[in-house]
Amino acid sequence: MSAGVFNLLDGETGEGEDVGGFLHRRASVRSELGAELIGCSVYDVPPGKRAWPYHYHHNNEEWLVVVAGRPTLRTPEGERELAPGEVAGFPQGEAGAHDISNRTDEPARIAIFSTLRQGTVVYPDSDKIGAGPPEDRRYFPRSAAVDYWNGED
Repeated sequence: MSAGVFNLLDGETGEGEDVGGFLHRRASVRSELGAELIGCSVYDVPPGKRAWPYHYHHNNEEWLVVVAGRPTLRTPEGERELAPGEVAGFPQGEAGAHDISNRTDEPARIAIFSTLRQGTVVYPDSDKIGAGPPEDRRYFPRSAAVDYWNGED
């Protein structure tokens, strides 16, 4: 691992993909640092947007750190506005379900740290599953599931 440095307050993020009510601009802190075992990305969430769909990970734990702004966190317990400096943890499995929205007039910036273990991602609102490594993740409606022995002879 290199001894790289990334500033969470003003490090540059990318353009992002604007899809409906979702938009975040991302920078991979992990790649900037040359890290291999701990993931971290910084996300800028513009006013009125959500960062990503409500989801949870199997086999991966995450922590969220509010760097700037006042994003709204949704978890199985409900919603609450977060303040700069607050940290939220998301255990693996259904109890760790979460999403972030920005309901304010100011930009929000968050950092997400993760354990980088591969596993599936479940999206309860749309009833789909994401499987495979991040560079080749595929998404499937749960209704498309087949029997374990399907296609085996």
